[in-house]
Amino acid sequence: MSARRNSLLRSTSGAVAPTVALSLFGLIAAGGIAFDYARMASLDTELQTAADQAALAAATQLDGKSNARQRATDAVNNLIQNDTRFANDSCGRAVKVGGTVSPGCNNAGTITFYQDKPKTTLATADSNANFVEVTVNSRTAFFALTPIVSAFSSGGLSAAAYAGVGSAICKVPPVMICNPDEPTGNGNAYYDFNANGRKGFGLRLSGDGSYAPGNFGYLDTGYGSGANALLAALGWNAPPGDCSPLNGVSTKTGLNASVIDGLNTRFDIDANGNTCTTVNGVTGTCSPSVNVRKDLVRGNACGITGNGWEENDATPSNYRDKRYRPDSAGAITETPEIMGLPRDMCHAWSLSGNCTGGGNGRIGNGQWDINAYWRSNYGANYAGEVSAATYGSQPQGYPTRYQVYQWEMDDLSRISTPKAGTGGKTAYSKPVAGMCLATPTAPYGIQPGGTTADRRRISAAVLNCNALGINGHEVNQPVVKWVDLFLVEPSIDRSKCKSGSGCNEKYTNKTDIYAEIIGETPNGTVGTTAGQVIQRNVPYLIE
Repeated sequence: MSARRNSLLRSTSGAVAPTVALSLFGLIAAGGIAFDYARMASLDTELQTAADQAALAAATQLDGKSNARQRATDAVNNLIQNDTRFANDSCGRAVKVGGTVSPGCNNAGTITFYQDKPKTTLATADSNANFVEVTVNSRTAFFALTPIVSAFSSGGLSAAAYAGVGSAICKVPPVMICNPDEPTGNGNAYYDFNANGRKGFGLRLSGDGSYAPGNFGYLDTGYGSGANALLAALGWNAPPGDCSPLNGVSTKTGLNASVIDGLNTRFDIDANGNTCTTVNGVTGTCSPSVNVRKDLVRGNACGITGNGWEENDATPSNYRDKRYRPDSAGAITETPEIMGLPRDMCHAWSLSGNCTGGGNGRIGNGQWDINAYWRSNYGANYAGEVSAATYGSQPQGYPTRYQVYQWEMDDLSRISTPKAGTGGKTAYSKPVAGMCLATPTAPYGIQPGGTTADRRRISAAVLNCNALGINGHEVNQPVVKWVDLFLVEPSIDRSKCKSGSGCNEKYTNKTDIYAEIIGETPNGTVGTTAGQVIQRNVPYLIE
């Protein structure tokens, strides 16, 4: 008995049991922490995913139009539903943003709109709501095992996401203009250009190769180099190359007179018989508009040489009867034999004119000689034929040139009859079957509508060239806005008359573009109410 007692006292076979028993508390706590931390981390991921998707859904609605913010809010709350599988706080599975929730559940989620990416300025209207931040209601994970170490829940977990929309304009002629309103010494890259307030105003864009206010240039769309690539981009029905971002464009060098021939194809002018060029083995199609009325006549050729397009023949004694050649910034009493849609009167009477609308005289005032145009083409002064109810407001009390152009297209009989000029040549206001750049089938020119772009309407990026120091090829340059322009006339050298004393007085340069301001480029697609635009919008997360 004594030996047995001594053996028991000396035994060590159970010595680790107390240690194991004591360590179980730590081991269970560690396991509990691992299990419950994984639950908490998964809940955090669920909430962040919900916030991300909600912000992206909201951003898709930020188009600057009426009710954009309400539509964004509706998209967050109704368009998508995000559920949680790891919250066990009796507040349901749905991850919500604000709104009505069960008693005791958090409803502090918010939707906040900003004007700028750094979040320094809150949006004050649908038109300037460009970015959105979504914070979801907080949720809680109650722990299963960790309470053993006095940790009972994760506490309220929430998540936030910030998103905007990356936009690009596609299938447009890559044209940029230096903001005509930019003042001398300007350092603000976003100095505004009021396009909508200048509906119908003429815009004389100079192509002298410099980047001063009112000059124009080109954007780099990544499609080849050299003049041929630009010629294709300006002339082809479907301009090649990549989309141009609404903000952050790259400019391209290469301005020369031959490149502008691409724009002239829209007036049925094939300058050298090969204007619709081939690039990288691909030959595009350069169709004219169905309405190509202009101040030019032709014989049996289509270029601007020989028997092709040229100004109506005129002499020093009869040029005012043969061509639209005012000698002051006012309406004329003569009836020009051949006349297309003219420039603003303050631009039309000389090479530079005397307009005071801004941009060192580059911007007109929207006042053009509609009576002279009507007498030349319809035999009498204008008498209210173009309805404002149908074609939109008429700021000058009579229609803009673009509205007249639309009115003429709506009844092709108005432009279907050729008009004889002087010297055996003829003015054609509509493409002729089998001639020049006419399309294969009637009406032999492009009629805008549906998914078909208007060939005499383009969209251009406005940049503050002085503030940005634009000089040739520049990358990632901010765009003030995109504007829609109506091409009023072909770009050619115009003079007072053909030959004789004083006839070489110039009225226009081939390197200039004369356009009428329609307004800011709208969101949407091509057709009768949009420019040559297909806009792509992709929401993206910022944080």
